[in-house]
Amino acid sequence: MKKIALPLLTLIAFSAYTLFVMAHAEQSLIQFGLQLMSRLDTAQVVIDLYILAALACVWMYRDNQSRKRPLRAVLPYMVLTAVFVSVGPLLYLVVRGFSQPPKPVDP
Repeated sequence: MKKIALPLLTLIAFSAYTLFVMAHAEQSLIQFGLQLMSRLDTAQVVIDLYILAALACVWMYRDNQSRKRPLRAVLPYMVLTAVFVSVGPLLYLVVRGFSQPPKPVDP
């Protein structure tokens, strides 16, 4: 349980904040994203986040493979990562913490 405490707390806090912001936002998530991409300075931050999101997806994919699980087991986390960036990897860490550890690789 210690292993998932930080990702779980972060996931709960960030998800609650995201829901709060989305409930009070005056524009849709798509409109917000388009507005961010319309300026060079904010586009740079968005691009940076999505590079990090892509790296997280690669990590989740490889970790999933090392656990001998099918691709469909990690796809929902990748979709969440594509939409909400950090929610996908955080949820993956929480769920992964409840599952069995990876099997050792033979040398």
